[in-house]
Amino acid sequence: MTAAASAASRDEGNVRTAHALQTDARGPDHALQTDARGTLPVSHSDAAPLSPARLPFGGQTWKEIAFLLLNLPVAVFGFTYVVTCVSVSAGLTVTVLGLPLLAGCLLGARLLGRLERARVGGLLGVRVPEPSPLAVLRGRDRRAARRLWLVLRDPVGWRALLYFFIRLPWGIFTFCTVLTSLFVLWPVLSFIARGLTNVDRALARALLAPSDELERRIAELESDRGVVVDTAAADLRRIERDLHDGAQARLVNLAMELGLAKEKLLEDPEAAARMVDDAHGEVKTALRELRDLARGIHPAVLTDRGLDAALSSIAARCTVPVTVTTDLPTRPAPAIEGIAYYTASELLQNISKHSHAHHATVDLWRTDDRLMLQVRDDGTGGATASPGGGLHGLTERLGAVDGLLLIDSPPGGPTTITAELPWRDRTA
Repeated sequence: MTAAASAASRDEGNVRTAHALQTDARGPDHALQTDARGTLPVSHSDAAPLSPARLPFGGQTWKEIAFLLLNLPVAVFGFTYVVTCVSVSAGLTVTVLGLPLLAGCLLGARLLGRLERARVGGLLGVRVPEPSPLAVLRGRDRRAARRLWLVLRDPVGWRALLYFFIRLPWGIFTFCTVLTSLFVLWPVLSFIARGLTNVDRALARALLAPSDELERRIAELESDRGVVVDTAAADLRRIERDLHDGAQARLVNLAMELGLAKEKLLEDPEAAARMVDDAHGEVKTALRELRDLARGIHPAVLTDRGLDAALSSIAARCTVPVTVTTDLPTRPAPAIEGIAYYTASELLQNISKHSHAHHATVDLWRTDDRLMLQVRDDGTGGATASPGGGLHGLTERLGAVDGLLLIDSPPGGPTTITAELPWRDRTA
């Protein structure tokens, strides 16, 4: 081998060594290539792929953008519905069709409000509570005029009409703003969408959500009505049971004894006389039971002389000495009077059965528009309004007329129970 060939071989080996060292320094993912002339190195990185492209906005932002773009068609439809219904109904008020048509429009507005609440909840993530259904929709009143009046005075339907009436300019503004921002203000579109949808959220809560106070009051009245119905049914069952087990049984026995006495009147007059005497005793007992039953329902003394005399009457029958104090300028309505009497009667019966008291007091007075009844005893205490108990029943009975029952009965006594009833004037 000549010296020139040896020098060329050494140069080629040096180039390979340099390439190998450069490859080791950059790692296995970077190879050195030469250009077309075989002298310039070129690198590539196929083993490290780029991350997939992502949209600049999150899913919630796109939902808000979709909501704002849908505002225009929804607003146009809602505005057209409101204007058409109100104008046609107003024009037909001179006929018999105007008010029924307006009532139908209000029911339709309720349905549109439900759909809009679903759209707000699905795209904006805001749960707007559903209002209570109308009584006319639940079939609780079958009179046509009453059903029509319930629909016409429905605040939910009127607020829905107002909501869709004012949505048209807002829908145009939001649609144009978002559509322009998609091409011009892309970097800040998410902030614009959030600000605009916050206004939509506030409108939905203000006009499509039910009034908390109104809904609470409706729920209370529905509950109270259920309590009144249940209490009336329980009272009827109690009266039926008392009549069946008491006076009715005695009257049946009386009829049988009188029939036997009639048969023995000629054969054994003395035995017939004894049977008639026993029947006379049964009559007295039956009359006393009927009197007690009538007193428990609504005693004659309450109707004739009022709460003062009626409370004194039940206090006299209590096994514990009772002091009655009343301070009423006038008599309340019969319904309030009856509930106050029943409450006092139940409380005095509890004192006789459970309190082990030596003395009790009953105070009755009026404060502004409330009738106050307070019963105290010096017994062992521990009275509670447990479910199924007598005090729990009194609490429900008073609550049905917007009344209250306050119990202060620590263990060891004394016990103070205050009943508060609404005052209603007695009508002639």
